[in-house]
Amino acid sequence: MKAIEVEGLQKTYPGGVEAVRGIDFEVDSGEVFGLLGPNGAGKSTTIGMLTTTVAPTGGTARLAGFDVAREPLQARRISSVVFQDPVVDRALTGRRNLDLHGRLWDVDSGAARARIDELAAALGLTGLLDRPVSTFSGGERRRLEIARALVSEPRVLFLDEPTVGLDPRVRHELLDVIASLRTRSEMTILLTTHYLDEAERLCDRVAIVHTGRIVALDTPRALLESLGHELVELRVEGDPEAALAVLRAERIAADDAFFVGSTVTVPLRERRAADALSVIGALGLGNELSSRRPTLDDVYLRLTGDRLAAAA
Repeated sequence: MKAIEVEGLQKTYPGGVEAVRGIDFEVDSGEVFGLLGPNGAGKSTTIGMLTTTVAPTGGTARLAGFDVAREPLQARRISSVVFQDPVVDRALTGRRNLDLHGRLWDVDSGAARARIDELAAALGLTGLLDRPVSTFSGGERRRLEIARALVSEPRVLFLDEPTVGLDPRVRHELLDVIASLRTRSEMTILLTTHYLDEAERLCDRVAIVHTGRIVALDTPRALLESLGHELVELRVEGDPEAALAVLRAERIAADDAFFVGSTVTVPLRERRAADALSVIGALGLGNELSSRRPTLDDVYLRLTGDRLAAAA
């Protein structure tokens, strides 16, 4: 049985706004699966439907076999979520927040106490639990929210943009915390993000989401390898489409080369970057020639015509 099964899932809001337009994917037990895309791509709406807080308008979604629309209580019972917006009570201590969550989920009190101590140690919260949450830093609150979600020992954990708003150092520390979760159990994690490094570092597979649709789904490595080992970029002063046609005629560019604005991007396969740059320079097609390794942003750019950073 798959941990998550999504078939033709759709969400159209009043006024005809199509946030999710019929997506399909499956997630294995114990897998870390990422939804990568800019703000407004439909990632959070998808999370909302999978966590039963948003009603689908089409398709189906199941968590460990439970249909989220027809069996919402069963689906909630085996899952947990860390939303973008904070949900912990700032007036209470960290321990009280975790204890209350355990009670809401009907976790045995003795088991809950042991679980809270275990999570506090694992997430670096032991010295903070008896302080009011109002005294926590942003990163400490985020770790507390993850601990809160884990008190009920979910089979599926949803993390919706878990590092948004954190400074780079705290964000790096939190990524270490999230990476360590997979070593603790067979828990399945579905993560949404628009940060490329998070997707590459944490996820076994990534679905790239654009305007409510999945435009690519594979391992981060396979997505990167789809653009070859290296890219050549050049800025064209004239017609970039004509320049791309010349590069294809000269067998420097293949069908996977593309342009956005005045920038032409050429994935290299067999040819070395130095050779390609030399030929392009001799053709006089453009300036600001450079070569580099591809990123997931390049994959997104080729598929959608927009950069993740700009779209986010």
